[in-house]
Amino acid sequence: MCSCRRLGGGLVHPGGSLGLSCAASRIIFGSNVMGWYRQATGKQRELVAHTTSGGNTNYADSVKGRFTISRDNVKNTVYLQMNDLKPEDTAVYYCKLMQFGMDYWGKGTLVTVSS
Repeated sequence: MCSCRRLGGGLVHPGGSLGLSCAASRIIFGSNVMGWYRQATGKQRELVAHTTSGGNTNYADSVKGRFTISRDNVKNTVYLQMNDLKPEDTAVYYCKLMQFGMDYWGKGTLVTVSS
């Protein structure tokens, strides 16, 4: 889907912050959803947050109030700002584009929250 860049480093102390970004490889027309998923070791991949082309957002209960998803429709980029990180947030994070019944996944990036 995209070229994903980790912002702020992959190893963070509890309570710290980290930003992720993911840029689509093409110009996107029409309705679509961009989102972030994560997968911890030994666990299934789970939704973190979604944002629609219309600006609506949806968050997993575990990250509400701490994470913020946003998008730039001109740059075709989705962002995830993670604040007040907890050890439970440790996982490989993936960006995703959903449009016209197709899913496009970015390369995962490891986020580790530890002292």
